[in-house]
Amino acid sequence: MSSRYFVGQKASVSRTISESDVYLFAGVTGDLNPAHTNEEYAKTTHFKTRIAHGMLSAGLISAVLGMHLPGPGTIYTGQTLKFLAPVHIGDTITATAEIKSLDLERNRVVLTTTCANQEGTVVLTGEATALLPRDRA
Repeated sequence: MSSRYFVGQKASVSRTISESDVYLFAGVTGDLNPAHTNEEYAKTTHFKTRIAHGMLSAGLISAVLGMHLPGPGTIYTGQTLKFLAPVHIGDTITATAEIKSLDLERNRVVLTTTCANQEGTVVLTGEATALLPRDRA
């Protein structure tokens, strides 16, 4: 059985993180941590300004998997994450997924995942697992 997927295949999405994104994420999740939502408080932290929720950047990986690679119909089954650097309001984050391994018999894929900012600084790394869309494998 041939596949339209191959080890080393990559896809990415980019988004500039806005203040609205941070507040909307806080509202949807209930994570109102002042490190994200209160500039005066954030000035007293290690980062000296508000930072975006780590899971906001991680959510961009979901967009890659669900819309690009493997794409529509993918079922995201797992994710490991390591947060390496802060994301600031105004940063442009590029989330990339690369196929690490394929198991076409079981319809599964493992992908390395990264998010990097506009300067190329990797802010997040991890590994995702997913079920391939059966009609597209």
